[in-house]
Amino acid sequence: MEYEPWLGWAVELQAIAQAGLAYSKDKYDIERFSRIREIAAEIMSVKSGLPTDIVKDLFCSEAGYQTPKIDTRAAIIDKDKILLVREKSDGLWALPGGWMDVNESVSSNIIKETKEEAGLEVIAERLIAVQDRKKHNHPPYAYGICKIFVLCRRIGGEFLPNTETSESAFFSMDNLPPLSAQRITREQIEMCFSAYRDENWKVLFD
Repeated sequence: MEYEPWLGWAVELQAIAQAGLAYSKDKYDIERFSRIREIAAEIMSVKSGLPTDIVKDLFCSEAGYQTPKIDTRAAIIDKDKILLVREKSDGLWALPGGWMDVNESVSSNIIKETKEEAGLEVIAERLIAVQDRKKHNHPPYAYGICKIFVLCRRIGGEFLPNTETSESAFFSMDNLPPLSAQRITREQIEMCFSAYRDENWKVLFD
């Protein structure tokens, strides 16, 4: 997937500024790093069309050394159909999952998110892939994201109304609903089916 050079420059500038603000003691260095951070936000604003204040909220709200966020996604397949949930935020469909909480492991986060979004109890069984989001999903984000896909087995539960999703259903590969591309793509769902069918699946990364 094409990654615009300007986005990479803005993200790198923001990361340098964030680290500088976290570790600098000299007031002049702090002023310089603050300005670098503003420049990064201005680049994002001009190129994305978003107001600068919104970009600053999204792009410049964290402190400390910047590292990628972790997004975990559960692949639950039954009779050649995969479970998808409909996101209330955009009305489109995705694998259940979301940001990894600080007090969770990958497997416990997968289990928690699937219960919250799909109402299902699952066992996280096999790692499918670890992907750099910017290489696979769009639109681009102003920070790095590591997407972790895990093959899960359903052991109980049923869909319950919740704050994040409006419904859930199983879909075959040839009958997928409109996907929330920022969360999941057709290629990523194909990857999950391939892992499900291959007992000797080798974990994909990058």
